[in-house]
Amino acid sequence: MPPPAQHPSVPPAPDTTGHVPLPPGGPVGTPTAPPAAATAPDPTATTLAVLLIGPAGAGKTSVAKYWADHRRVPTAHISLDDVREWVRSGFADPQSGWNDNSEAQYRLARRTCGFAARNFLANGISCILDDAVFPDRPVVGLGGWKRHVGPGLLPVVLLPGLDIVLERNAERTGNRRLTDEEVARIHGRMAGWYGSGLPIIDNSQLDIPATARVLDEVLARAIASPPSW
Repeated sequence: MPPPAQHPSVPPAPDTTGHVPLPPGGPVGTPTAPPAAATAPDPTATTLAVLLIGPAGAGKTSVAKYWADHRRVPTAHISLDDVREWVRSGFADPQSGWNDNSEAQYRLARRTCGFAARNFLANGISCILDDAVFPDRPVVGLGGWKRHVGPGLLPVVLLPGLDIVLERNAERTGNRRLTDEEVARIHGRMAGWYGSGLPIIDNSQLDIPATARVLDEVLARAIASPPSW
């Protein structure tokens, strides 16, 4: 009886999204303005990765969604809080105390967001991420974002007045709503971004569309002269 036919092993398919290979682990480079717009870069027509920073109640998510919805090029919105809450059973809520579990889940969510951002950019899709990054806490600082996305990420701080963030926080529900004391504490620590060199938008008197327009102006300057961070 002849031996069974040997079928050549088929190498595994490359890890792709369907048309563009997934990006390597290397960071995303600094964006450059198109040659025709070198003197006045148009952020609405440039593929960008933006990190919107701010305290709870600053309007990060609302502004990020609006900005992504109204760009002239494909743009995705990635919320760190949304990704953290992908964990259902065993979710380590930082409001219950910052510990090894909440820190590990935060780091995992940030790494997941960074991979998603690089993947979108590799496929020609801009992205805006939002996170409450603290200037005085390396664990939840900019270093991790720079490591996972790259120096091409453009950080912008959204920092309205305390009365505004308290008012907006009061409209929240579920675990997104914080105590007034916690909101005040976070807002106070965010003031450390002043003098950091990062662009800061005080949107206390701005609605969402107006804030998005100011964000475009800030990004136009950042593309022409990327911040050092």
